Amino acid sequence: MKNKKVFVAVTNDISTDYRVRKVSNYLISKNFSVDVYGRVLPNTIEVQREYAIIRKKHLFNNNFLFYAEYNIRLFFFLLVTKYDYILANDLDTLPACFFASKIKKASLVYDSHELFSEGPELQGRAFVQSFWRKLEDFFLPKINKSYTVSKSISEFYGKKYQNNMGVVKNVPELKNNKTAVTVEFPTKKKTILYQGVLNPGRGIKPMVLALKLIKNLDLVIIGYGKVEEELKQFVVDQKMEGRVHFLGRIDRDILFNYTKLATLGMVLEEPLGLSFTYSLPNKLFDYIHAELPIIAGNMPEITRIIVKHDVGVVVEDYTPQSIAKQINELLADSERLQKIKNNQKLAKELLCWEVESQKLNQYFKN
Repeated sequence: MKNKKVFVAVTNDISTDYRVRKVSNYLISKNFSVDVYGRVLPNTIEVQREYAIIRKKHLFNNNFLFYAEYNIRLFFFLLVTKYDYILANDLDTLPACFFASKIKKASLVYDSHELFSEGPELQGRAFVQSFWRKLEDFFLPKINKSYTVSKSISEFYGKKYQNNMGVVKNVPELKNNKTAVTVEFPTKKKTILYQGVLNPGRGIKPMVLALKLIKNLDLVIIGYGKVEEELKQFVVDQKMEGRVHFLGRIDRDILFNYTKLATLGMVLEEPLGLSFTYSLPNKLFDYIHAELPIIAGNMPEITRIIVKHDVGVVVEDYTPQSIAKQINELLADSERLQKIKNNQKLAKELLCWEVESQKLNQYFKN
């Protein structure tokens, strides 16, 4: 019997989208044939994967013209190909995937990586936000198979559309072939780590200011994004160049080598829209797997994990004073630090892709 074929659509960088990679690899392990469709970006890294990669170069790379071009090209591509399943990742891939699935009689599955229409970049942009909300209003009630990354997002969509969206958390693999390399930080002090995209609302500026109230602790930042240069200038303005270290973009396959070097991990996402408020950032679980005690902002999903598994502390607010107080108290309590690390050893056995991926079986049947 021929294996069923799954088409995976994504607009962001295939080389760095860890969730798409894990889902695709899981489907291959279940004997599906998988094609992942994305785009060529200016900083794209060429990668070899276990699945086929289809990349298209676009005339436009942002704003409305990009989304229009992407979906038109994707729609016509799907019209001349045959797939059993079409997996749309996020709202920006959904129009083409939805209509093509109807015409081609393929089973549509929707993976919502975030509460798309409530993202921080849409706050204060009423017309643009209204456009994405209208797309959700049109498509989401019509989709029978869908899942997202957190319980709060699932409940939000369930209340609004009665669409019974499942939850598949974006957790790391417990047993994967991580590439072991010898790395080091550019400081001998204790470190608090931020890893992820450098976009607004990640709590990095309050953390830089909090360092002034903490002795013997440096901030290490791994990642890149739209506010990278702004953050670097902020560090210079605050005369903190010697205590904040930007390592830039690091390949996911070796990132764990850096993560485990840190003393603490920060997840200080700020409530800039419901998408952030309801998010479960990847780095939260990366820190748990690396056994880094976590300093977290008080967001419902993040707090739920921190409290349930006792893997860190939650700050009272985002002032530098509050952040510094929690960090100083935690660093001074070696017994508490060790207890958190012990709890993380237990938590990562539950919060891992080997467990979470089993939920995909209800959406894809070979």
